[in-house]
Amino acid sequence: MHLTLRLQCGLFFSIFLLLPPELRGQELITGYVLDAATERPLAGVTVRANTGSQALSDTLGFFSLPAPVGTTGLHFSHIGYRPQNLSSSVPGQVLRVLLQPSAAGLQEVVIRGYESNRPLLQTAGALSLVGREVLERFAEESLVRAVNTVPGVRMEERATASYRLSIRGSTLRSPYGIRNVKMYLDGIPLTEANGTTALNLLDAANIDQVEILKGPAGSLFGAGTGGTILLTPRRAAPGERQAQVGAALGAYGFRRYTAGVSTGSEKANWLAQYTQQRYGGYREQSAMDRQVLWLSGEFYPSEKRTVGANIIYSDLYYELPGGLTQEQYEQNPRQARGGLFGSVRQHASMNLEGINVGLKQEYRFTENFSNTTSLYGLHRFKDHPFNTDYERNTNQELGGRTHFVLHVSLGAVEGTFTLGGEMQRGFEAARTYDNKAGTPDSLRTDDEVTASTGLVFAQAELELPAAIVATAAVSLNDTRYEITRLHQVGTGNYRYARDFKAVLSPRVALLKQLSDKVTVHGSVSAGFSPPTEEEILTSDGFFNQELEAERGTSYELGIRGFALGHRLSFDIVGFYFKLKGAIVSRQEVSSVAVFSNVGTTNQKGLEASLGYTLVDAPAQPLSQLKAWATYTFSHFRFGIYEQNEADFSGNKLTGVAPHTATAGLDLRTKPGLYLNLTASYVDEIPLDDANTVFTDPYLTVGARVGVKRQVGRHLLLEAFGGAENLTDTKYSLGNDLNAFGGRYFQPAADRNYYAGLNLSYKL
Repeated sequence: MHLTLRLQCGLFFSIFLLLPPELRGQELITGYVLDAATERPLAGVTVRANTGSQALSDTLGFFSLPAPVGTTGLHFSHIGYRPQNLSSSVPGQVLRVLLQPSAAGLQEVVIRGYESNRPLLQTAGALSLVGREVLERFAEESLVRAVNTVPGVRMEERATASYRLSIRGSTLRSPYGIRNVKMYLDGIPLTEANGTTALNLLDAANIDQVEILKGPAGSLFGAGTGGTILLTPRRAAPGERQAQVGAALGAYGFRRYTAGVSTGSEKANWLAQYTQQRYGGYREQSAMDRQVLWLSGEFYPSEKRTVGANIIYSDLYYELPGGLTQEQYEQNPRQARGGLFGSVRQHASMNLEGINVGLKQEYRFTENFSNTTSLYGLHRFKDHPFNTDYERNTNQELGGRTHFVLHVSLGAVEGTFTLGGEMQRGFEAARTYDNKAGTPDSLRTDDEVTASTGLVFAQAELELPAAIVATAAVSLNDTRYEITRLHQVGTGNYRYARDFKAVLSPRVALLKQLSDKVTVHGSVSAGFSPPTEEEILTSDGFFNQELEAERGTSYELGIRGFALGHRLSFDIVGFYFKLKGAIVSRQEVSSVAVFSNVGTTNQKGLEASLGYTLVDAPAQPLSQLKAWATYTFSHFRFGIYEQNEADFSGNKLTGVAPHTATAGLDLRTKPGLYLNLTASYVDEIPLDDANTVFTDPYLTVGARVGVKRQVGRHLLLEAFGGAENLTDTKYSLGNDLNAFGGRYFQPAADRNYYAGLNLSYKL
C-alpha cells in the first residue's frame, strides 16, 4: 500500500515537471464587476486575459479565471457598457471593477416584470424604469418628482406624505391613497389584501429601482386595470464594506438625516439603514415626521440557492391641511381648511406605525429550471383624527407567492414557461368615533374585516424565427371580503360578505426585432379590478353593496430603440383602453368619499421618451452631457355616464391632464461636479365629472448641483444643493376630485431651496 502511494506521488511529480512553465505557475484571478453609476452587480460580463483565458461574471458580478504566468492584463466587456482594460492584479487580491454605462446603457437594464429577464429593448410591453440616478436628481424626500418623469404616470401629494398614484388615469377612483395599482417590493406584495398600499411607510433611500408596468399588462401579478409597480430594494454590492451618513436641510422646516452600514461578500450581503425626515410644512397643519429602519440582506448558501430578507419598521405622523376653494386658494394658499370641522380645530392628521417582514428564496434546480417562493407578514396600527370623524384601526396580514420558471429548447425555438400563484389574507379591527378636537369621543362603528385575495398565473414566451418573440399569459383572480359589525349606533350588529368571483384575464404580445437597435411590439390584455375595502366600507360606516369590479381591455403598439450611433434613444407607445364599470368617487356633505360604477370610459393615449447624449467622454473634463424628454397625450373620455338627472357622457375624464411633458439636462465632469435640471409642464385638469372646474396649466423648474469626490482611499464625499419650483408657480399637486363645497385645491409649495452632505467611509 505504502509503495503504491510512493509510486503515485512520484508519477504525479514527474508529470508536473514535464508541464509547461505557464501551466505550473497558474493562479486564479477573482473579483466583482459592478455598474459604476449604481454599484449594482453585473451578470454576464466577459472577462478575458491577454493569455486567452476567459470567464463570465455570475449574478453577483463575481468572476474567477485562470491566470498563467505571463498574464499582464484583463479586458472587461458587456452590452451597454464601455469596455475596460486593467493590468493584472496582485496575487490573492480580489478585484472590484466598475464599468461605465455607455450612452445607451440605461436601456440595457434587465426587465424583471415578465420573468424572462430580457433587456428593455427585447421586452414586449409598455413599461418604464426609474433608477437611482433618477431618484438622486431630487432631494429624495419622496418618490413623487422622480416618478413624475415617467410618461403616462402621475404621482400626487395631497399633503406631505399623503401620496396618490395614477397610471393612465386611474386617479379617477383614488380620492386619497394608492388603489388600483399593485405594488411589490423585491417580488413580495406591498399592496395589502384589502387593495391599498402604504407606500408612505417607505423612504426613497430604501429603493434602488422602480419598474412600472402600465395598464393591465402585469398578468404575472394579477391583471388589475391600473398597472403594476415593482420596487427593487437597495442592497450592499458584492465586496462592499462601508458606513454612510447624510443630512439635508431646506425651506419650511425640512430636515432629513440618514445613517447606514453595508457589507457584501461572496456568501452574503447586508444593508442596515435608518432615515428620519421632518417637515414643518408650507401650509398650516401640514407638518410631517417619519422614521424608517430598513434591514435588507441576501444569503448564498450554495450555487443553487439564494435567500433574501427585508424587514421594515416605520413610524409616520403627518398632518392634513384639507382642501381649499378657488377663492381661498387665490387669497392665501398656505391656509388650512377652516370652519366648524376645520383641520386645525379637529387636529386632522394621520399616525401610522407598522412593521413588514418578507422572506424570499430562489432555488435553481438546473440552469434551466428554478423556483422562487416568498412569505411575508405585516402588523400595522392607524390612529387618524379626520375633519368629521376619528378612526383607529389595527391590521395584521400574512401572504405568500411562488412560481416556477422553465427554459427549454424546442428545435429552433427557445421557450420560457412560468407557472405560479399568490395568496394574501388580512384581518383588520376598525373603529370609528366622533372627533372632538382631535380626541376620540362617542363610538360610531366597530367592525372586524377579513380580506382574502389570490391568483394563479401562467405565461409562455417563445423566441420564434425571424427575430420574433411571442408571449401568451393568463391570470385567474379572486377577492373576498367578510365584514362583521359589532357595533353601530341605532342599527345593531350584522354580518356582510362580498365575493368577487374568479375571473380569467389573458394577455398576448408580439415583439419583432427590426435590427440590433430597433424593435416594435404590440399587445392585447384584459384587466379585472375589484373594489378595495375602503371603497366598499366607507369611513362613515356605510356598506356599498352595489359596487362591482372594473373590467377593461387594452390595445398597445410601440417602437423603441437607438439611433445616431447609440446617442439617441427613443421609446414610443400608443394605446387604446376601454373600461367597463369604471369606479368613480365624489365627496358627500360630510367630506366622506363615496364610490359608484359608471358605464364606460374610452382612453386613447400616446407616451414618448427621448434621450440624446451630447457628450460621452469619461477621460475629458466634461465627461457627460445628456438631454432627455418625456411626453404624454391623453384623450380620455367618459362613455355612457349618467348620474341622477345629469348626463356626463363624452366629458373629459376627471383628474387627467390632456398633455404633460418633462424635460431634463444632466451634466457631469471628471472632477466630480454634476448638474441636473428638470422642467415639468402639466395642462389643465378637470376637477369634476361635469367638467365645470379646471386647474390652470403650469410649468415648474427644479435644479440640483453638487460635487462627489473621493477623499483619500476610504472616504467618498458628496455636497449638494438644489431648488424646486424656481418659476415660483402657484399650483396644486393633489387635487380633490368632485369635492363637496368646491374644496378642490391642495396647494404645493412656492420656490424653495435645500442643501445637504453625504459621507461614505469604506471599512
